[in-house]
Amino acid sequence: QVQLVESGGGLVQAGGSLRLSCATSRSVFSVYTMGWYRQAPGKQRELVATVTSGGSTNYADSVKGRFTISRDNGKNTVYLQMNSLKPEDTAVYFCTAADSVFTSWGQGTEVTVSS
Repeated sequence: QVQLVESGGGLVQAGGSLRLSCATSRSVFSVYTMGWYRQAPGKQRELVATVTSGGSTNYADSVKGRFTISRDNGKNTVYLQMNSLKPEDTAVYFCTAADSVFTSWGQGTEVTVSS
């Protein structure tokens, strides 16, 4: 069982910023693709961003230019820096760790953006 510990959610006004963090073990972090997904009320879960062990990134079109995913190899932590937040970014954000077979999910952290 992969353990993922998320933090950093909260309430922010539109236009503001938040940074989400997700920590895991070194053995996972060194080989897994790490990512963030989100699920807004009444909507399906959707991809936000991913970063491979080699540092390649991928973003949903809706967050390109506003969100940045990054890895800190020394801390075995992945971050999601969210800038220029919009009310439609309101959701529960989930950290993921994926290999070729299985994806593990964190417990989720809530982000609320007020207008």
